[in-house]
Amino acid sequence: MTDDFVGWPRGAIDVLLQLEGEPSVEVRRQCRRDREELVRRPMIELLNAAADADPAYEDFAVWRYGEVLLEAWQRQGAIVRMGRNVELSVRFDLDGLQVSAAWWYAPAEQIERYRAAVADDGTGRRLTAIIRKLEREGFEISGDLLKRPLRGHPADHPRAQLLRHRSLIATRPLGCEDWIHTPAAADRVVAAFTQLRPLSRWLVENVSRA
Repeated sequence: MTDDFVGWPRGAIDVLLQLEGEPSVEVRRQCRRDREELVRRPMIELLNAAADADPAYEDFAVWRYGEVLLEAWQRQGAIVRMGRNVELSVRFDLDGLQVSAAWWYAPAEQIERYRAAVADDGTGRRLTAIIRKLEREGFEISGDLLKRPLRGHPADHPRAQLLRHRSLIATRPLGCEDWIHTPAAADRVVAAFTQLRPLSRWLVENVSRA
């Protein structure tokens, strides 16, 4: 991994504390430079370290100051694009780091491919196994679900719950302990990405293909 990433400085937490709640325009202006240097720049360095560890993580984006409307100043987000509508993500805020894999904002054709893959015994059982393993590892599975069982499939289908998904997200907080101020933070993110790779690979191969 690159030697540039050394963790988030302790001053990053102080900056986020200043931006907590609904900071005034003046406070946001005063904190802008410190937030760029102490909060956003380490995220860029972390994603570069992840890309050094595995070239699959090279296509990433780190949100700029104010690009995200909701709590933009208190949270620093970044994504790694694994395929169309399939992303790995990292978030840094006062609770520490959180990682996730998400298939979302999908067009109708992807949703149809997803449902067909879930209904298929081979690919559907594989997804079930992947999700159960992630749950054992502490990931929470969520997403946008239909309110009722999917039409055309029996209500007692073994993967009825998965068939209801219109998006699929696996999320796990990594915490906010002293390691977050060290290069070990990158190791933890890469390890979590590795755990999420089977899910993102399944989604790319079965849903996100062109």
